[in-house]
Amino acid sequence: MGEGKRGYAVTVHRKERVAAVLPLQEHWLSLSNLDLLLPPLDVGVFFCYEKLPGSPSFATMLSSLKGSLVQALVSYYPFAGEVVTNSTGEPELLCNNRGVDFIEAYADVELRELSLYKPDESLGGKLMPKKEGGVLCVQATELRCGGLVVACAFDHRIADAVSADMFLVAWAELATSKPVSRIPSFRRSLLNPRRPGRHDSFPDRLYAPISSLSRPPSPPPLQQPVVSRIYYITAEDVDSMQTAASAGGAAYRTKVEAFTAYLWRVLAKGTVSGDKPCRMGLVVDGRSRLDARAMANYFGNVLTLPYGTLSAAELGRMELPEVADAVHEFLRPAVTAEHFRGLVDWVESHRPEPAVARVYLEDEEGGMACIVSSGRRFPSSELEFGWGKPTLASYYFPWGGSAGFVMPTPSAKGNGDWVVYAYLLKDLVEVLEAQSPQVLRPLTPDYYLSLLKLEVVD
Repeated sequence: MGEGKRGYAVTVHRKERVAAVLPLQEHWLSLSNLDLLLPPLDVGVFFCYEKLPGSPSFATMLSSLKGSLVQALVSYYPFAGEVVTNSTGEPELLCNNRGVDFIEAYADVELRELSLYKPDESLGGKLMPKKEGGVLCVQATELRCGGLVVACAFDHRIADAVSADMFLVAWAELATSKPVSRIPSFRRSLLNPRRPGRHDSFPDRLYAPISSLSRPPSPPPLQQPVVSRIYYITAEDVDSMQTAASAGGAAYRTKVEAFTAYLWRVLAKGTVSGDKPCRMGLVVDGRSRLDARAMANYFGNVLTLPYGTLSAAELGRMELPEVADAVHEFLRPAVTAEHFRGLVDWVESHRPEPAVARVYLEDEEGGMACIVSSGRRFPSSELEFGWGKPTLASYYFPWGGSAGFVMPTPSAKGNGDWVVYAYLLKDLVEVLEAQSPQVLRPLTPDYYLSLLKLEVVD
């Protein structure tokens, strides 16, 4: 079947706003200091469902999706609000039950024809909605085969992946008449700055106030195209990667550390000169670092972005265990409660001036930058709205800059495979795909149809 069908028509039948079923008193919800570290970017996530025997009609599925959404927005009311700018120039969340923009559409394509390997062509502007206001936008698209794609775009300033996952599971639970398993916490006091505040120099290495920059932190003009790809990695390759990264007497490394090291080493081969810096970052969630019990259901952003810098020549000389050690070392100071408390205090000391993560900044010498965000807890198997589990689920985040973004999530197959979304410079994609043996394999219809044991027809 190859890459599948790229060009197909999508017809939008209806756009409406879906608000919480219960009236909510309008109120303000301030963003935490960690929320304020996020720029105004929208993150996309999508789920594909196969038309199974006995599946309900599209109209019935729409009714279920919207009926459960209005209930989910009662507890997860920030998704029904809108972001406004306060008198100091900082964003705040107005919880006014504006509602979620909900789009109903039809796509003249079958699931077995969908080319998800190149999502810019198959998802962007077609199955993935463009958020035009509010915090969350949803599009439900019926496929020609009777399948369904549900796609969401949400404001990253309001929710990180953990928060979005909580909401999505709650939405699915309500659709199947189950009680909501995780009620969100909006206790901003959990991330209040200390009085007096204190922090070491580490936040200054990771973030920069905008006033300290020689030029605005807007995405620079791209010298080459940046493209999105979706790959998969077999469970065997994930295990082999981890084993290789922990070999030679090296300390045990996690799968994410091993994957980040592999990616760092491979992408450095696409750098034009050996002395160019290659920056690799890894997003760290701070909930379990701060207070695992109190923060377990916290809704918002609890993230930090440590990174390391090595030259392409250095990475070319290093074996995978050595690179994994380097990943572990740049992570080590960022996985403590004190780092997150200090980061909150650092933001407070610079407010209301915004800051930007240094890993995203263009280095004067050029080079390469990439960020890995682990979505390995993505609950694809729990997104069951009443017509079966998704065949495939992944993120879509073409943020617009030249720094790469890579996010692995568990395959819906539940066998240990990973589905990996990658946003990279085209030259780096070519380097990544030229590796032998190839670890990241293009996500063609052959793979996700094999999850359903469907016959692939040429």
